[in-house]
Amino acid sequence: MIYTVTLNPTLDYFVDVPDFKMGHVSRTESEILIPGGKGINVSVVLKNLGVDNTAIYYSAGFVGKEITRRIAELGINTEEVVVKEGISRINVKIVQLDGTEINGIGPTITEEDLDVLMKKVQELKEDDILVLGGSIPDSVPDTIYRDIMASIDGKGIHVVVDATKDLLTNVLEYHPFLIKPNNYELGDIFDVQLTSREAVIPYAFKLQEMGARNVLVSLAGEGAVLVTEMGDVYECEAPKGNLVSSVGAGDSMVAGFIYGYTTKRSYNYALDMGVSAGSASAFSDYLATRDQIMDVYNSLNIGLGAESNVEEEKTTATNVSLGISTDAEPEVLLGADANVPDTDDDGGLPLD
Repeated sequence: MIYTVTLNPTLDYFVDVPDFKMGHVSRTESEILIPGGKGINVSVVLKNLGVDNTAIYYSAGFVGKEITRRIAELGINTEEVVVKEGISRINVKIVQLDGTEINGIGPTITEEDLDVLMKKVQELKEDDILVLGGSIPDSVPDTIYRDIMASIDGKGIHVVVDATKDLLTNVLEYHPFLIKPNNYELGDIFDVQLTSREAVIPYAFKLQEMGARNVLVSLAGEGAVLVTEMGDVYECEAPKGNLVSSVGAGDSMVAGFIYGYTTKRSYNYALDMGVSAGSASAFSDYLATRDQIMDVYNSLNIGLGAESNVEEEKTTATNVSLGISTDAEPEVLLGADANVPDTDDDGGLPLD
């Protein structure tokens, strides 16, 4: 089973305001309310791809109840931890100003609340997948992801972490199966500026030296890079398309990668599905559907040619778990996306 953890979920309020002006009263033409937060976004895209999963999250007040109702409506299993103090967040996102958001604070999480969530996580079994992602409430210690991983260390649970700075680096000693920084987040960790696929590769290897097993780095219009635990490097160019909204694109990439890897045990396929899912969400009003993801995947000319080449044998697991044992030599591979045209200013892959 796949589980996601969202410590500060939100009810995202998307508003369409064509004539928005600062200092004036503006009226919406349309509005959408959807449950959000990194872990929940991953759950939604996994479900859209036909993968059953369970969302674990904090819920507070009337907003929390609505988040739970909407998650359940999507067919996702819910494991909410009800919080007594405060209310869950409402984040306002203006469609016309992509990237312009007003985000709420979230509820107050007590030690008792932390204990309840920790007990839920500790019920996971060997070979389960746990996704940790997103910001945390101010009342939660910034070691929380590390504490969660420490509590399940040695149980054979495969952990995916999509977080920034200390939240990410704190977990590396527990060897997460996958981490997914973007190029800016990776640059912040090492105090460098990284703008190309080639530039991120040595720093992805540094994160491996610090403990990560696989490192997936997204680079907006430059595509993505995957450094595997075997030392292989896969690069994927960004598909072309019209950017509609970058909200949830990075989370969609994580979901696509998990879907791809658990389906075929191929890092090449996992990367291609991750890029396809992230791009499809970026080209959509909301998180992408399966059809939208597969349309992008097919546009990359991925298929028999890419998945039948000899490189795939080096990146396919030899057992049924996510662990891989292989003696393959490190190799830089440009995957099935090699024939994709270069992106221009009208398109790209804005993976957060």
